[in-house]
Amino acid sequence: MEINELTPAERRVWEAFPRGEGVDFREGPDEDACDGRDWGPERTVRAEVIAALLLSDPAPSGQVPGINVRGVRIIGKLDLKYAVIEHPIRLRACWFERKPQLYGARLRALVLTDSALPGLTASTLCVDITLRLNCCHVTGPVRLTGARIAGGLFLQGAVIRPGTLSDEQGEPPLQLNHAEIGTDIIADELTVHGQLRINGATIAGLISLDRAKLINPGGIALHAETVSVGTDLRGHRLEAEGMVNLTGARIPGQLILTRARLANRDGVALRASSCAIGEFWLRLCPPIDGIVNLRRSQLDMLYAEPGVWPPVIRTEGLTYRVLHPHLPAEERLPALEREESGYLPYAYERLAAAYRTVGDEAGARTVQLAKLRRHRRTLPRHARAWGLLQEVTVGYGFRPLRAAGWLAALLLTGSIAYGLHPPRELKAGEAPEFNPVFYTIDLMLPIVGFGQEGAFAPNGWYQWLSYVLIVTGWVLATTTAAGVSRSLQRQ
Repeated sequence: MEINELTPAERRVWEAFPRGEGVDFREGPDEDACDGRDWGPERTVRAEVIAALLLSDPAPSGQVPGINVRGVRIIGKLDLKYAVIEHPIRLRACWFERKPQLYGARLRALVLTDSALPGLTASTLCVDITLRLNCCHVTGPVRLTGARIAGGLFLQGAVIRPGTLSDEQGEPPLQLNHAEIGTDIIADELTVHGQLRINGATIAGLISLDRAKLINPGGIALHAETVSVGTDLRGHRLEAEGMVNLTGARIPGQLILTRARLANRDGVALRASSCAIGEFWLRLCPPIDGIVNLRRSQLDMLYAEPGVWPPVIRTEGLTYRVLHPHLPAEERLPALEREESGYLPYAYERLAAAYRTVGDEAGARTVQLAKLRRHRRTLPRHARAWGLLQEVTVGYGFRPLRAAGWLAALLLTGSIAYGLHPPRELKAGEAPEFNPVFYTIDLMLPIVGFGQEGAFAPNGWYQWLSYVLIVTGWVLATTTAAGVSRSLQRQ
């Protein structure tokens, strides 16, 4: 391409390129690139002119060549497929007639901040420094599948919508699956109308989706299966309409969904099964609208208020070491009743272990007692009766003072009854002096003998009272032994 074939606007870009100087065509700093369709020829540059410059090898001038343009209307297709570009590309606040083609290209740096594009085809793209799409308005798929970015990917404030062409129907608007990012993905206040797909990606640093909006009702809003993050995945005040799918994710630091709003009515709102996460924060979140699936995940710390859980949760195989905030066990137990699979003994054991971790033995005992009550509802009727008896008498071994209370009440009853109406002697002159207290103890405790029971025999209803004391004593002794044995086995 000869310089005499260029328009005045293109000549400005051409002459500034060898020195990497900036060329600003904007009429004001607040100009919106979405209006670029109406810009005139004085602000129009052909995509082939930009490609010719990037693919050229200008003579050394003591400065770094590069495209550095603001506020132009780029017509035609910027086709750099498979190209190796040594010059930085900075096309800020520009309007693109057609989506750039960067498939398989290798670039130093690409900056499209504040621009308006009908899409971006850049699968398997390699970028040596950073890729910036901050505040871009994109009306077609952004294809970054398999991209390799040595630095960071920046999507702050970008708005990405699905394409309208026939070959783009049903395609996720933002595709980062199997990408490799050398530092961070910063996508605060990102808006995606459709699915953000990032499954299988590897990010050396963090993913930040603070205040982002992922809108795909009835579908998958965030598809991040088997994603691997070096530090954290942040979603403070994230709004997701559709499933957030983190199945198999590896997040050694924090998964932060504080004040996030997750909604997928009549479906799964949060799927984080088979994950390995350091700290999982659901602090100050409104109730999740949809099913939560945390099956087989491993968490070091889970922060979740009881009110965040929906009516149905899936927690089979979930493990966690610490549970915050620390609340009475009675406030945590209703969540275990929401398990879709029904009664899961392991869920109660895990909750009890979390209370023991922080030294709350009373809370752990409350959880264990709730477990046995829940288990009793799954048993046949006769087994439920025996379990109910154990709870009433000794609280399944967790309330041993109940047995002492029953014994004291029966001892008082028997002592008063037999003190007022002593039983007759079986052999006159051979019986020891009658003592109503020890006589009652002889009746109730089968392993204790004070010589009173064999020497005296009550009459009438007092004999029936003795039968009640004998039977009750055996029952209390048996249930106490069973409860204490169970408690010792748990220890």
